[in-house]
Amino acid sequence: MSKKIKILGTGCPNCMKAIAVTEKVVQDNNIDATIEKVDDIMDIMSYNVISTPAVIIDGEIKIKGRVPTKTELEELLK
Repeated sequence: MSKKIKILGTGCPNCMKAIAVTEKVVQDNNIDATIEKVDDIMDIMSYNVISTPAVIIDGEIKIKGRVPTKTELEELLK
């Protein structure tokens, strides 16, 4: 079953790192997932997230306000 991952962020350096780490984990582990970058501030606010970056997996906020580690993402995506 394909995972749906959303990375919320306005394009700051940490948001870009979160996207890069997520893409690397998905690729390195052959995870069936789609990654969507959400950078519209109104869309971000609709998730009730104040600090970015945030990682949403299958509709559930998993990480907010920091860049996830590779290990952390691997655990969340298993």
